[in-house]
Amino acid sequence: MAQQTASRSEPRKSPVQARSTASVDAILKATVQVLLKVGKEKLTTTRVAARAGVSVGTLYQYFPNKSALLRAAMRLHMEEILAEVDRVCVAQRGQPVEQMAEALAVAFLAAKMRDPKKSRALYAVSSDVEGAKIAAGGMTRVNRAIVGLLESAPELLKKDLQLMATVLQSTIAGVKRQLLESDMPEAQFEVMQRELVLVVRSYVRACMDQSQLVASARGDDLEEVCPGCADTETGALQ
Repeated sequence: MAQQTASRSEPRKSPVQARSTASVDAILKATVQVLLKVGKEKLTTTRVAARAGVSVGTLYQYFPNKSALLRAAMRLHMEEILAEVDRVCVAQRGQPVEQMAEALAVAFLAAKMRDPKKSRALYAVSSDVEGAKIAAGGMTRVNRAIVGLLESAPELLKKDLQLMATVLQSTIAGVKRQLLESDMPEAQFEVMQRELVLVVRSYVRACMDQSQLVASARGDDLEEVCPGCADTETGALQ
């Protein structure tokens, strides 16, 4: 019975032609628009089809019911977030680990809050359409991307990279959840993002080998007193 219920909420088929893809894109965009306008209880396939400018028959070619529509809309939203995380992880490879952590936190929150009403609406219905399962799959991918990013860090990290990735990911997700459950996420966004950056930078700094921190601080002190002296001393020691 559970398998039958799951199959009825899955898309009927995948679009293979440009016209079909355009129809599906329009349907998913309309799904979010109708959800925002009337809410989950009043969202119907008829209303979504009308909003998308397609027939109900065309909609049913791809989505058997509104649960399938919402699941597909959530998957698309998740893919957009994942694409942003992937982009940042590629761009930040080899950068200082504190910079990596900050860029990751900023990008993830920015992607989620780019359209806060959409994010909140999908978050609110996630428990009704197996949103946790969809999110879990996406978070596994995010975790792998963060581990790969940390592997490229120039600093020696004394913690297990898988553990670090999980802590970073959980911390960012916690702030994201707080924002989405807030009555005024836009008003809290900047301050929450600023505090999140402070937390993740402090965490990855604590994960660095302490001898590097001492050397780094010593080099900064030398640079303040005598610009270029730190480089000279380093060269003399090589």
